[in-house]
Amino acid sequence: MERISSLVSLMISFGLVLVIGVIVPIGAEAKPRAFFVFGDSLVDSGNNNYLVTTARADSPPYGIDYPTGRPTGRFSNGLNIPDLISQKLGAESVLPYLSPRLRGEKLLAGANFASAGIGILNDTGAQFLNIIRMYKQLDYFEEYQRRAAFLIGPARTGTLVKKSLVLITVGGNDFVNNYYLIPYSARSRQYSLQDYVKFLIIEYRKLLERLYDLGARRVLVTGTGPLGCVPAEMAMHGTNGGCSAELQRAATLYNPQLNHMVQGLNRKIGKDVFIAANTALMHSDFVNDPKAFGFTTSRVACCGQGPYNGIGLCTPISNLCPDRELFAFWDPFHPSEKANKIIVERIMSGTKKYMNPVNLSTIMAMDDTT
Repeated sequence: MERISSLVSLMISFGLVLVIGVIVPIGAEAKPRAFFVFGDSLVDSGNNNYLVTTARADSPPYGIDYPTGRPTGRFSNGLNIPDLISQKLGAESVLPYLSPRLRGEKLLAGANFASAGIGILNDTGAQFLNIIRMYKQLDYFEEYQRRAAFLIGPARTGTLVKKSLVLITVGGNDFVNNYYLIPYSARSRQYSLQDYVKFLIIEYRKLLERLYDLGARRVLVTGTGPLGCVPAEMAMHGTNGGCSAELQRAATLYNPQLNHMVQGLNRKIGKDVFIAANTALMHSDFVNDPKAFGFTTSRVACCGQGPYNGIGLCTPISNLCPDRELFAFWDPFHPSEKANKIIVERIMSGTKKYMNPVNLSTIMAMDDTT
């Protein structure tokens, strides 16, 4: 016993402590909670790089302001929303699920399952061919848990998932790349806009219910941005030199119903599992008053061609602005890194009009005490 006591004293003197057979430094900080990301190109961090698809961001000038200065598969000039949330969590960005580097400790930090081009519906983004549709992203989440359980066991994996943060961003493509993709699309012939929105909300609810069944207990659910005011829609469908009235109508119908559905799910569960992020309002703030946020324009994309730089893709031969800090939109559809930072600040500390029922900083404080 004296030898054991002496060993323990020696370990403490060197700032070490024995916990269930593992020696760790005294005062070592707990690891950040795991982070899981689902959705479309707004949050894809490179999964599509591993797929045969046209929905890719793996060539310059994408990534021009990323720390490496190279394209990563993010549809951004630099960091995207998941990257910036990871920073707030005190963690490194989680890897794409398809990355061969996602193993060991990196696997246990979480994963990004998002895939550019997808929507709530399986037929959204069909033109992009091989993408990870939402049902498959959730299948991968289930597979992820089996992989994690192999490393740390089922019980610890269940706890890891339960204590994790989840972000899901999906829905915009169901309008842009489905209902309004072409005149008289199959979905627009099948549904009036009002009925299509109701259909999307019902299908989205099923996705969220499956996330809950798979163990997710803190889920950020974003709405769409102001769909009709992105440079691509202004270029193709703008009304009198402004936003597309029809796409704006779609967003106006969809976002309040999404918020209502999210709160209804929380009432059914009996606690605030799902947090609705009013990204339409977050975007509208800098779209409607760009100068208040340090932008010179919220109408013209930094990278593109044609009216508003809104036609086609961002490529090495596109027009490219010299100062990305001055543009709210990086390419015809996606916010710039600076705009993403504004959105994440609203997610972190926004009032109830932005985050319902509470913002992410409040969630993190609440969870730290439980």
